[in-house]
Amino acid sequence: MEDPKEMVEVTEERVAPSAARLTESLRDIGYDTPTAIADLIDNAIAAGAREVHVDFEFHGRDSAIVVSDDGEGMPINGLHEALRFGSRRDYKPGELGRFGLGLKTASFSQCRRLTVLSKYRRGRGSVNRRTLDLDLVAARDEWLIHEGQASAVVRERDAQLGATGSGTTVVLENLDRVLNERTANSGVGKRRLKNASTKVAEHLSVVFHRYLSGSAAAGKVNIIVDGQKLKAWDPFASTCEQTQLLPGQVFSITVDGTAHDVRVQRYVLPAKNEFDTVEEFDALSGPLKWNRQQGLYFYRVDRLVQFGGWSGLRGLDEHTKLARASIDFPTELDVAFQLNVAKMKINLPPEIRPMLEKPIQELCIHAGERYRRAGGEDRVHSTKKSAGETDLLAVGVALRAAALRSGGLESLEKTLKLLKETSPSIYRNLGLM
Repeated sequence: MEDPKEMVEVTEERVAPSAARLTESLRDIGYDTPTAIADLIDNAIAAGAREVHVDFEFHGRDSAIVVSDDGEGMPINGLHEALRFGSRRDYKPGELGRFGLGLKTASFSQCRRLTVLSKYRRGRGSVNRRTLDLDLVAARDEWLIHEGQASAVVRERDAQLGATGSGTTVVLENLDRVLNERTANSGVGKRRLKNASTKVAEHLSVVFHRYLSGSAAAGKVNIIVDGQKLKAWDPFASTCEQTQLLPGQVFSITVDGTAHDVRVQRYVLPAKNEFDTVEEFDALSGPLKWNRQQGLYFYRVDRLVQFGGWSGLRGLDEHTKLARASIDFPTELDVAFQLNVAKMKINLPPEIRPMLEKPIQELCIHAGERYRRAGGEDRVHSTKKSAGETDLLAVGVALRAAALRSGGLESLEKTLKLLKETSPSIYRNLGLM
């Protein structure tokens, strides 16, 4: 116990951050245009939206990006809170939101003026509107929102929202991070905005593919970008008969005395010669293309957070490019997975890393066998196989998979090394070269 005589009186002083400097620094958290728009769509889905529109409106320097939804909307106090940096609202387990920063940081990574219009389902039918303008914040060095003079885009969206049941519309203007000031009024600016629209559509079809297909627990959500309804890009070709589904795995991580499940599902995708057309194979390659698209796909509330690569469990390999695995973790494990503010990056928890090593190794053994069976690897001997050679390929992968599960993989590898020296033709036909 401290001696009262030695206790020092503490003087507390309030030191408020500079609004102008802090808002500028928060613009560089790490978003690009696709990930910023994805964060705004998180809010729409959390509000119960069944349809979300993303429109890139080119008007030169007055261009805007508009994200509108048919969710439940917000009352005026909810709108004020949504525009606060570090919202005070509590997030329940299973909600897409987390930090209370996404609306602001995502928007201002792309623009300097953010306007939110919202019509609350339980309200009297009026549209609430507030604007957060970084130029005003910089000039006054205060956290200010206002209902000042609206632009033509905002007025038009206000009228549209007023004619609907409920929903929220987010308007991004003064797009200094999207359009170059010098070329904003030219054809170059128009093409740049169009390119941004294309990249956003591609990204959203990947990140929200479970919602687009209707397989998400929250149900189906339609996303329309510049009038085009997006189609889900399923990274696992899960409806394809040729896709090999390995047994699922469930692991637990304990946080504050409570165990939470992490679910792993493993897929071996069809090889190129198993598709009806080359176009189908190319479509499944994904935005990162085949080699970089292999690996782990992390989901939080059915929303894809990070994909591609093996998170340090192994390296990328041409022979395992058909291997992909989904890892679903609950919001209660956000801290364990070190989810970042932009909700696009995680780190694999050290507790789960050793649990994943064997399942992932087994997945890669099966993927490698399928790759070789399809003749994906150039060989010295003929790629035309007899029935006996095909059977040996199955034996090779079965041996490795069984040895992995029994803990005898190291011993098997020593045996196979000797087999390679004594009977190289049999070794090759086992699919081990």
